[in-house]
Amino acid sequence: MLKFICLGSGSSGNSYFLFSENYGILIDAGIGIRTLKKHFHTYGLSLKQIKAVLITHDHADHIKAVGSLANEYGLPVYATELVHDGIKRNYCANPKLKAENIHFLEKGQTLKLDRFEITPFDVPHDSTDNVGYSVQYGEVNFCLITDAGHVTEQFGCYIARANYLVLEANHDEDMLMMGPYPAYLKGRISGDYGHLSNKAAAQLLAEHITDRLRHVWLCHISEENNHPELARKTVDTCLRSVGIVAGKDFELEVLKRRIPSEIYELEKKMRKRGVKVWRVK
Repeated sequence: MLKFICLGSGSSGNSYFLFSENYGILIDAGIGIRTLKKHFHTYGLSLKQIKAVLITHDHADHIKAVGSLANEYGLPVYATELVHDGIKRNYCANPKLKAENIHFLEKGQTLKLDRFEITPFDVPHDSTDNVGYSVQYGEVNFCLITDAGHVTEQFGCYIARANYLVLEANHDEDMLMMGPYPAYLKGRISGDYGHLSNKAAAQLLAEHITDRLRHVWLCHISEENNHPELARKTVDTCLRSVGIVAGKDFELEVLKRRIPSEIYELEKKMRKRGVKVWRVK
């Protein structure tokens, strides 16, 4: 069975672990290595269960521990060539990755690791490069989209396939504009290469959700420009307007910034016949 835990989500550090009995992949390593070890120990896990690391992009809150982790445990680190170039230049990624740990991904091309079939796809952000991941494991599909400045057509295609989805809902637009951030930073966050708002995430889900979707986790919640309950309520309200009820039709949760989630068991549960099928774009 495939399992999932979020170890941290937000500007303080991002890391997500997907694992089976024999193989585990870590998506992003933006949390300090000591904190990662502590979280793994607390949940009865071991860093030795990680067999590969996937990186979305080269900002510090996604790569802080990648060098320490990969070099200590001899792990392959998969990212696009541009992301690896960015990691090399980022002073926060220290120590640097050893050459033998560097492996390249290409957007749209599927990488097979054990039973995991991993497809990276483009996500617009003001980093050197950025990808989301669609992960197929047997009949289960897991998708992660974070640090997205705007919605692309590809997002809908991958969400339509997903049984489990981690989706950015970074900020509330009104809180951001009325908040203390300087104008240039507000512009960056709300711009086409910044972060996805609660409203944008809600509309994206409303347009592309299917009856295959079992669980959605909202991620990368801003500490200054959002609130977990506000993000959840914005998405819930939008979906109710098109006849979809969170907690009934699928599960909706908000990931915490610094506190790991529980360990979730991801399995394919088909809906009974006669239940409405939502539209797919």
